[in-house]
Amino acid sequence: MGRQDYTGAQSRRRSPWGVLALVMLTGLALVRNGIDMGMGPPQPAVAAALDSRRHADSVPLTGPVEPLPYGPASRIAIPALRVDAPIIDVGLDTNGWIEAPPAQDPNLAGWYQNGVAPGQQGTAVVVGHVDNAAGPAVFYGLGALQKGQHVEVTRYDGRVAVFEVYGVEVFSKDDFPGARVYGDTGTPELRVITCGGGYSRAGGYDGNVVVFARMISSQ
Repeated sequence: MGRQDYTGAQSRRRSPWGVLALVMLTGLALVRNGIDMGMGPPQPAVAAALDSRRHADSVPLTGPVEPLPYGPASRIAIPALRVDAPIIDVGLDTNGWIEAPPAQDPNLAGWYQNGVAPGQQGTAVVVGHVDNAAGPAVFYGLGALQKGQHVEVTRYDGRVAVFEVYGVEVFSKDDFPGARVYGDTGTPELRVITCGGGYSRAGGYDGNVVVFARMISSQ
């Protein structure tokens, strides 16, 4: 999928309503028909959680970086998990949840196109399946990420935004902290989200694993 003409869409993608709608979202609806894989995907370790005592979600790990202009996302790489996957645009489903990419392709992620582009000022969101009916999918190992590890997002303008993880948590879908996850912290940030928590064949996963990362450089 190619993206050539995107400069004119910048103002629409950064509209106040788009930001407000994102903060109001309750979470991410992903695969609910995953196969039984024993212990299931890794869940975030206590050591990877946000450090509320230091207000880690508002304290930079490094000095300030210059935000990038608008540019749609094309690919995501997470070296620690050996993830290297193309990204497609996604929006909202009829229930107001962020759409997931097609489940039949296990190595595919989605960028929430009505929000912030990766590297722009604000919080960009990339989502993907933890599994599908055949087995593990692109973000199966997301809960195993640790603080200090990197996520790299390539954009259609040729730039690569490099983000450093500063927290990994799992939240119940019934009590998803939308403002905390999607809110603008004043720096270019990224959230990578998949399903997690408990699993049942009847209801699927009952939570979302959320990676909190902040841009530290661009290429």
